Amino acid sequence: MDEREVSDDYSSDDDYMADYDDVIYEYSDDDYINDAHYVNVIDEVTETRKVLGYAVLSEADIKKLQEDAITEVSSLLSLSRGEAINLLRNHGWSVDKVQTEWFIDEDKVRRSCGLLDKESCLNAKLRDANVKEEAKEILCKLCSDETSSDNFASAACGHLFCKECLLKYVRASIDDGAGCLGLRCPEPKCKIALDQDMVELVCGDDGYREKYRRFLLRSYVEGKKWIKWCPAPGCEYAIMVFNDLGEEGFDAFCHCKYGFCWNCSEDSHWPVDCRTVARWAEKNSREAENTNWILANTKLCPNCKCPVERSSGTMCMRCRPPCSFVFCWLCLGEWKTHGRETGGLYKCNIYEQAKAKGIYNEEDTKREMAKSALDTYTHYYERWSSNGTYRDKAREYLKQMQADKMLDKLALLHHTTPRQLGFITDALSQIIECRRVLKWSYAYGYYIPDENIAKKNLFEHLQGQAEDSLERLHHCMEEEMKPFFEPDIAGSMEEEFQKVSAKLKELAPCAKTYFENLVKALENNLADVESCGEGRSNQSLQVVTNYTADKKEK
Repeated sequence: MDEREVSDDYSSDDDYMADYDDVIYEYSDDDYINDAHYVNVIDEVTETRKVLGYAVLSEADIKKLQEDAITEVSSLLSLSRGEAINLLRNHGWSVDKVQTEWFIDEDKVRRSCGLLDKESCLNAKLRDANVKEEAKEILCKLCSDETSSDNFASAACGHLFCKECLLKYVRASIDDGAGCLGLRCPEPKCKIALDQDMVELVCGDDGYREKYRRFLLRSYVEGKKWIKWCPAPGCEYAIMVFNDLGEEGFDAFCHCKYGFCWNCSEDSHWPVDCRTVARWAEKNSREAENTNWILANTKLCPNCKCPVERSSGTMCMRCRPPCSFVFCWLCLGEWKTHGRETGGLYKCNIYEQAKAKGIYNEEDTKREMAKSALDTYTHYYERWSSNGTYRDKAREYLKQMQADKMLDKLALLHHTTPRQLGFITDALSQIIECRRVLKWSYAYGYYIPDENIAKKNLFEHLQGQAEDSLERLHHCMEEEMKPFFEPDIAGSMEEEFQKVSAKLKELAPCAKTYFENLVKALENNLADVESCGEGRSNQSLQVVTNYTADKKEK
């Protein structure tokens, strides 16, 4: 079980400090909007302690780190800024890697990165200067036009091209994407790189220069294993970790209030593992479920072979025009051969007689299996999706509560302080986190094999307890506490407000305990059930009791 503690090293008014108490994340009034900069993770399951630190970086922070690396390489190797950028970009923005490979074989590094050796570079610059000085007009190798030598430019290689052609060449490359960072000289056999200074010189303003700089900035993050962009749409922050995480990973929380798994970059799904989340996402996106639905809910018209969905309770089906063939849903025979003697509108004796002879058994079994699989998937998917929706609504309400300073207003009406009413936002934050855990528990539950009765029973028992406690807590918040934030009601029902407050304080720790039991079981992959042996599903309740007892002892 993970217990996240906030380090004092990053405590400031602007930081989002989240105290992950045991399993359930708890946030104070102001903390939920801001974000955690540093957390400690204690793994109680393996009885080992591992410190995981991460920082939320803005674009300005990333740019500073990038500029520091460029300056260091440029100073150490006596290179221009453009050459230093080229070296770093080709070595994953690792200063150490650049230094190591440079001092082992400088020429090899220059060739691989598109840099001229010192002697060739000097000769190229002299040749470029001599050509411009001797010729008033030069022939451009791209457009075959002669123009003034002042209107020409070249990379370090000295191959001259008119600025208009270079502008089109560079802009086309920038429009194609981040590949423009590896742009080479337009000369067919030349492999010399066009550095940032050259690109910005010829590409002009019109947004292209800024676009190129953004590609360069993003390349710094994408070249680092310990930095990732926040996957939330439109977010421009990145997360940087301070330690090697191996394959374990953790949940990171950005300034944009989005939490995600460091390993797979999916929405925060702890304690469900990344493999289960990936399988679930694939299942939700593929067409197999559509095929199962068609197989379970439609039959092919005996005349035109198009699928027909049964939309009413009768067995009489009519295919869509222009076919319009009328047939029996069960036996697929023409409907004019049916009547009162065959069972009427709601039965088919022809089908029942054929089924008794074994004619329809294989087809029906296949259809029933498809319908059963579809019903199971629909059960888990709808609850997975609805818990996500409820969580999003609770998050929006919490944001609104904090933005409108609703606790301050409520405190004035009841002659108390916002701090004393902090249990309301604590409960709402707990609802948000519990909804997240419950959402992903349905993805976990879907993949428990039906034949593993003991594990399935324990899971459903723990999940049922947690879900029931959460529903009571959420109902108390939405239906009983929420009306008191209305100005017309808040001040006139003091006694009722105190009753609801006491109820909310009682339900919150109860829900927390049940979710701790569920989370601990999922973290252990319900391992305690397997130790009980097969056919002992009736001991599930005792296992839950053991979980609770263990928790109290700790």
